[in-house]
Amino acid sequence: MICIGRTVPSFRPALEHEIESWKDFKRALRPEDQKIFDKLMNFTRLHADAGSISARPMLSELIFISCAIEQEKRIERLERTLSHLKK
Repeated sequence: MICIGRTVPSFRPALEHEIESWKDFKRALRPEDQKIFDKLMNFTRLHADAGSISARPMLSELIFISCAIEQEKRIERLERTLSHLKK
């Protein structure tokens, strides 16, 4: 059998499916942690274009690296603010 066209599912629906697969974990978190979980998943959505280009089979890798990128950006902003405050 010859497959013509795309054999990898579209990234955004696959990402949403992966996020949905974490629902039991999210539900077990404390309410304040559930909000943070949602924020982290939104970080992943921000990087969906890069994820779709990378075509990595492990969606969890893309989720984690997207979160790490956004967290690093936040750390850098905080460090700049702290540096300005010290001056």
